[in-house]
Amino acid sequence: MVVIPGLLILGAWHLLGLDTFFKQESQQAVLPPLGTETSVPPKTVPPKTILSKTILSKTGLSDLIRETRFLNADKNVFFVDSQDQQYTITTSLNTPLQKELLSAMNQLKTFDRGKPQQIAIIAMDPSNGNIVGMAGFDLGDPEINPCLASDYPAASIFKIVTAAAAIDSLGYSAHTPLYFNGNKYTLYKRQLTDDKNKYTTKISLASAFAESINPIFGKIGKNYLEKGKLNAYAQAFGFNQSPDSELNFESGRFGVKGSEFHLAELGCGFNHDTTISPVFGAMLVTTVLNAGTSFVPHIVNQVKTSTGEIIYTRKKETYKTPITPKTAKTMIELMQTTIAKGTAKKSFHGISRDRTLSKLDIGGKTGSLYNRERTVKYDWFTGFGKEKTGDKALVISIVVGHKKYIGTRASSYARMILKNYFKDVSKASAQKE
Repeated sequence: MVVIPGLLILGAWHLLGLDTFFKQESQQAVLPPLGTETSVPPKTVPPKTILSKTILSKTGLSDLIRETRFLNADKNVFFVDSQDQQYTITTSLNTPLQKELLSAMNQLKTFDRGKPQQIAIIAMDPSNGNIVGMAGFDLGDPEINPCLASDYPAASIFKIVTAAAAIDSLGYSAHTPLYFNGNKYTLYKRQLTDDKNKYTTKISLASAFAESINPIFGKIGKNYLEKGKLNAYAQAFGFNQSPDSELNFESGRFGVKGSEFHLAELGCGFNHDTTISPVFGAMLVTTVLNAGTSFVPHIVNQVKTSTGEIIYTRKKETYKTPITPKTAKTMIELMQTTIAKGTAKKSFHGISRDRTLSKLDIGGKTGSLYNRERTVKYDWFTGFGKEKTGDKALVISIVVGHKKYIGTRASSYARMILKNYFKDVSKASAQKE
């Protein structure tokens, strides 16, 4: 406890009711909980004297916004009451984009057979980790935020990690020739050998990634990366960790069991053990788009007290740098191939003729997998759009949990979001012309 002549700082904290949320900038003293008695009358310390020396800690911010509902919000400024103080929370949410997402959610309410069990959409500014869009629902648990849940099967989204590891540690390029036998989307032990015969298909890494070919990535995981490298890159990207964000979410789970075949399942994402949260899905793509570096995701930009004191300002925080810029550049090429020739081609058909989308470089990765009970089919899209002649970019992570009937796919939502977010870019270009 720090003593100012004749006064105790702790008494002032008790008076203001702020000890749950603040820490002093100049020292790390542990403050007593609300209601703790002190021997010095608290009125002797002017509130402004304390406020001018305080900041809101990350933990305090998490506590302050614990009950604030950012999901499906139609605004970017929120007000939170605590004790006798009201705080103004300014977020990074893009209001026009949020309204577009809300419109999409409202349309889903009118669906009958095609209404999903779950949907979660995250849109992120890759230059700083700011979350600009957050929408979704879970019919099974309306109170949770599905965008932060980390129990969705990663499915083929994990191929981002496997491909990056192969490029980074094995020297693969987009044009590295690879071989497989059998069906593209199955995974049997007999498909994991390197035997070549007249039925063997030759394909490049870029095409294997774009078409999400399980035997190729199963072999990379089991035969070439093996347990050590596969696990090391999963950890380097951030699996099994909780980023230091005010949103309090987990990245996802990844674990290597003893079975060699399980290494193949992990490498291609064909398993229920590897899971990710939609926010972490966006972070994986941010790593690729940012030359190998991701940032801690944030949604709160600033916090003010009722007296106008700024007590929190977001700072850009680097999270991980798991791959080199050269590897990241190759990964961008792989993700663009997914849009041009791969599993997302249908959803992005005709973008070269679209006034807005034609001005963007677009890349992504799709993934799909049933839950263990086979009652919900999870459908993923993680990707990006960035200006060809500017700096504006957007990363998107979407998962849709389809029930018996398949409704709108995740990649179709991604197209809608990119077009809405960048439509002002096409207007500006048209004015210049």
